Amino acid sequence: MNDVLDRLRAEAGQAPGDGARYEALLAADAEGLAASLTSAGLPLWARELAAYRLGLAGDRRAFESLVLLLNHRDPPRCEAAARALAVLGDPRTARAAAALATNELRTAYALHPVRLLAALRAPESAPALIRTLSRLLAPHDPYWRVALACVEGLGALADQRAREVLTRAQSHPRLAVAATAALRGLELS
Repeated sequence: MNDVLDRLRAEAGQAPGDGARYEALLAADAEGLAASLTSAGLPLWARELAAYRLGLAGDRRAFESLVLLLNHRDPPRCEAAARALAVLGDPRTARAAAALATNELRTAYALHPVRLLAALRAPESAPALIRTLSRLLAPHDPYWRVALACVEGLGALADQRAREVLTRAQSHPRLAVAATAALRGLELS
């Protein structure tokens, strides 16, 4: 949590008056945080801070904001949103993460939704990871890190439906070791 707060504090220090706004959001109660999510003119760091704190507190009013942050182009924002969504426990989270992970137009930003799906272990997790990995096994696909996260996630889920795609992943140099380990895990489950 401290790394997220440190990053947001640094962002808040960029503009005059934002340091006081940061401290106010840090001290705000749930009602104040929720109100800030709908306030006009707040900078992104402030919305993230409010959503992150609400998510960690299990307040479902943060859900929409956290999903938007999970789909952000900035990896630290995505990671923080994924962390808060995992704690939030909203039943819509897996469906939203699956939609982001499988969106072919947003593959460059799918790493954290993929990792979140594996952590959630929801019914949507394995099918979404299988679908995403299948697409990423094309020759010269530039998103090998997302593909690797899919392989690792499928290994953690140990879902037998992943056998075929994991077998295909073994032929990719950057995925072979993880795919072999995931397949071994399937044998043990």
